[in-house]
Amino acid sequence: MHELTAENATEYLMRRGMPRPRSVSALGGGVSNTVLLVEMAESRFVLKQALHRLRVEQDWFSDCSRVFRESAAICRLSPYLLPGSLPEVLFEDRENFIFAMTSAPREAETWKTLLLRGEINPQIAGRIGELWIAILRATWRNPRWEIEFGDQTVFDQLRLDPYYRSTARAHPDLAGWFDRLMRESSARRLGLVHGDWSPKNFLIRGDAIMAIDFEVVHFGDPAFDVAFLLNHLALKSFLNSQHKTAYGLAAIKFLEAVRAGLPETPDWLEAATLAHLSALMLARVDGKSPVEYLNGDLRVQVRRAARDLIVRPPSSMAEVFERI
Repeated sequence: MHELTAENATEYLMRRGMPRPRSVSALGGGVSNTVLLVEMAESRFVLKQALHRLRVEQDWFSDCSRVFRESAAICRLSPYLLPGSLPEVLFEDRENFIFAMTSAPREAETWKTLLLRGEINPQIAGRIGELWIAILRATWRNPRWEIEFGDQTVFDQLRLDPYYRSTARAHPDLAGWFDRLMRESSARRLGLVHGDWSPKNFLIRGDAIMAIDFEVVHFGDPAFDVAFLLNHLALKSFLNSQHKTAYGLAAIKFLEAVRAGLPETPDWLEAATLAHLSALMLARVDGKSPVEYLNGDLRVQVRRAARDLIVRPPSSMAEVFERI
């Protein structure tokens, strides 16, 4: 496999018959990918290559072919979403586990950047909820989507094992609880799940929102995505406690959009979401991928709060923010 870097990407692109780019720079590919921004004379695009061994201290491996499930999901979902909601796939390099896609506008910022800066607009949270609902409604109980995206191997490699099993090993008294949560969740195969519905994966420019990073996409439990987004809002309320109320309002706005658009109203959804939220909160301090912006003291606070939410389950999202 040709391992892509900002230094060798120009040669790689020219070998593919493309003109010399004006510049190539590394973007934040997280721990699981190499992501490069390519600036051409009159356009710009992104190259993404999946890593087999992830950039963390502990051993963590995943199948590189996940990158093509991501490109397939983007292509399949685009007709169901507003124009600009997803990038456009430009080409795939099957041999090297690379694909290219259009980039967001130059002025776009991640929602994570805005949230950490204290710019917490509940309307953005609501629109992200509507975007997620559009994906869910397009795939809800659809056997064709389940056949194409039903394999949950990568979800297990990148989420269940490093988040849930790893955290259970750090908290053996909760191992049974984590095991039950995973079993119950795996039995819910209802629609397409993004698997990383996180503020870092929404590029915001004015009223436009683009969702990216579908590498953990699978047909499964919708409660996981809902909890994943809510967990990031909860964690940021520890970091910026002066904005806790605003983060809570954003969480409620996101949930309102989700509830309003559900194709059905399953009676298990809220309890399942709150269980995943508690598990994810603990996983982001004691799993293989701890969140980078919480220091030692804040991690102690998150650990205490998450364990309390597991032992004494909350009845609502509003209660979660009251208790933390």
